[in-house]
Parts: sequence; C-alpha cells; structure tokens
Amino acid sequence: IFKFLGAISVDLGKDRIKPYLQTILTPLYRELNSNYAEQDPTLKNLSQEIIELLKKLVGLEAFSLAFSSVQKQANQKRAMRKKQRALQTVANPDIAARRKLKRHKNKAETRKRKIESLRPMHKAKRHRSHALKDLAMVE
Repeated sequence: IFKFLGAISVDLGKDRIKPYLQTILTPLYRELNSNYAEQDPTLKNLSQEIIELLKKLVGLEAFSLAFSSVQKQANQKRAMRKKQRALQTVANPDIAARRKLKRHKNKAETRKRKIESLRPMHKAKRHRSHALKDLAMVE
C-alpha cells in the first residue's frame, strides 16, 4: 500500500497531489508513530522514505501544514478514545472490573515468563485455567 501511495504521488505531480496529501499522510504517520511489539522495521523505513519523497514533491510549507493536521487529528482521536474508556469505567463498572482483572492476570503471567527466562532452573507456578471459574462474574 505504501509503495502504491508513493507511486500515485509521483504520478499525480505537485499540483494534483495537494488535495489528497492528508489522506496519503494518515497511514504513513500511523506507521511512524506506532509502538507495538511486532513492528516491521522495513515498513517504518518505507514510510519514512515516502514522507521524504512527498516533502520534496509538494514543498516544505504545504507538507508541514498537512502533516500537522494529520498529527492533530491523531491526537484528537487518541484523546477521544481515552475519554470514552474513562466514561465506560464509570458507566459499566462490571466491564471495567473484568478488564482490570484480565490485565492483572496477563501482567502476572508476563512476570512468570520473565522469571523463567532469567532463571531457567526456577519454575514459576502457573495458574490452571478452569473455564467455568474464569467465566464467573466478578463480585
């Protein structure tokens, strides 16, 4: 997709690409700012190259305006999701409690995995999964 966006940008040229600049920059910005674990470094490099190409193509001023607009939209979306999560915690405390329990359980499992990797002789106790017990409502 990124190669396609770069090719379309070059093909359209300086004047015809400007209306679509924000649309093109949105996935590129998302890839540059993502911090998930299984991130592909080639994708990040490719998005950086395409951003540099666009910067040269449309000029620094037009690019900066579009890029700042994309940044602003992303920050607004992030703030909106955070606000929704906070509101959901107040509106649905049972769902929030389940989410919190799941997060703590995952954290404990991660800690055990880390201990096992650091000290191979030490075996951390694993929680046996009891399907019916895990599905029970939290009181």
